[in-house]
Amino acid sequence: MPTRKPIPAQDNSQGLTYRDAGVDIDAGEALVEAIKPLAKSTARSGGAAGLGGFGALFDLKAAGFKDPILVSSTDGVGTKLRVAIEAGKHDTVGIDLVAMCVNDLVVQGAEPLFFLDYFATGKLKVAEGTAIVSGIAEGCRQAGCALVGGETAEMPGMYSEGDYDLAGFSVGAAERDKLLPVEDVAEGDVLLGLASSGVHSNGYSLVRRIVEKGGLSYESDAPFAPGRKLGEALLEPTRIYVKSCLAAIKAGTVKALAHITGGGLIENVPRVLPEGVVAEIDGSAWALPPVFKWLAREGGVVAHEMARTFNCGIGMVVVVSAAKADEAARILGQHGETVVRIGRIRARTGDEAQSQVLNQGEWV
Repeated sequence: MPTRKPIPAQDNSQGLTYRDAGVDIDAGEALVEAIKPLAKSTARSGGAAGLGGFGALFDLKAAGFKDPILVSSTDGVGTKLRVAIEAGKHDTVGIDLVAMCVNDLVVQGAEPLFFLDYFATGKLKVAEGTAIVSGIAEGCRQAGCALVGGETAEMPGMYSEGDYDLAGFSVGAAERDKLLPVEDVAEGDVLLGLASSGVHSNGYSLVRRIVEKGGLSYESDAPFAPGRKLGEALLEPTRIYVKSCLAAIKAGTVKALAHITGGGLIENVPRVLPEGVVAEIDGSAWALPPVFKWLAREGGVVAHEMARTFNCGIGMVVVVSAAKADEAARILGQHGETVVRIGRIRARTGDEAQSQVLNQGEWV
């Protein structure tokens, strides 16, 4: 986000200005003023959500930490932005941006503390930029982290008309003895699945190809969501699991968490497992949401490819001991999650894949 102060008007009649080169400083300043209250609404203990300086400070002691380890994450929204641009709907991709970062922090056992964004475009439009940052602020409120700053880059010649890109960066902290995953993930542990809100923010290159193949536009009626336009339905923002998962972690019920992003259920769960075990996921344990049934049918996407590309209705996988599975499910449910027991951990034999999704025939 620009931090420069307005400059006095000058007579530029005899020379070029930055505006002549395609960069509108006034628009940048107008955007900063528009988003200041949005940032302020995300203030939390330990930091101040104010804009205008060259950097932001955060006090870990004031946030309540005694022996903290910092955890950082950076990510983007990917080609879901193309759907937002073509649908002309920009107020939710900021939630996606925050979600992709903070959900990756909580799987380490970390509480997100603050967030910064990078918004780049060829021609800055204040109303559009404000809508984008309003979504970022909403995501920060959902995650309990402060929006402390960022950068707005107007770069003519770098982006086509109407295009923009977003990136995010977040820092969290965990007490040294509370980091995840724990070392004793073992055979007999239970896998709980937390329902996703939709496609989230991965697989959109394939989604867009399926939309194109079907001859649809983002203004078409969504085949899987009666009463909604296709673009609006596909832009359903990524669910943020921070507060519910932190509650379960603090209760001592969680051994490991896997955020189901690119790579789906097949590639992400093994990232939190020791070598000697396998995650055996029962695809019949939950109903495949309508958007995924439509993608599979319209695109002719086979079940295994679905499971290694999309979240398929499970946005977070929680590994718990069998003895604490019911308690973990209760806590997560109390914090708004739809929780399903989706599988188990068993011993690995040979070089078999560390995550297997069985009974996928239920998905068709």
